[in-house]
Amino acid sequence: MRNLENFLISVEKKAFRMAQLATHCEADALDIVQDTMIKLAGKYSHKPEHEWRPLFYSILENRIMDWHRKQQLKKKFFFWRKDELSENEELATELQQTQAGPESELISEQLGERILAGVAALPLQQQQCFVLRAWEGLSVVETAQAMGINENSVKTHYARAVQKLKAFQTSNQ
Repeated sequence: MRNLENFLISVEKKAFRMAQLATHCEADALDIVQDTMIKLAGKYSHKPEHEWRPLFYSILENRIMDWHRKQQLKKKFFFWRKDELSENEELATELQQTQAGPESELISEQLGERILAGVAALPLQQQQCFVLRAWEGLSVVETAQAMGINENSVKTHYARAVQKLKAFQTSNQ
């Protein structure tokens, strides 16, 4: 059980960042990661340790996709609330900007934000594929298992993500 706890500690920050990129909301991202950890611990703790990483990211991917489906459904049924939601997002952005630290921290934060903005601008599957491959270091096979797609699709999504990020970087310089 201690090994599972150590594994969850090792992936929690990256998983949170991945979910946050996909949802653009810290609270929803935290919920998604917690649900993922609970499901892994509850249903798959008996599996061998080498299977935990692909299982974890597969569960995380499914939770993110479920979140997006729910958002689409909310948009259909609560279409009049769009202005309300965008006002809340603007307030959250302003709050984050006013909490900036010293100048050097601000510069690195801005660079990080530009990188994250590029990743966040990617289509969801390219985004998830890029995060799993580049940030998590999963192999093509592990990424395919986690995302529930074939290996050639992983290669295609990753190549397109890298291409778009390069284009994004040159357009923002």
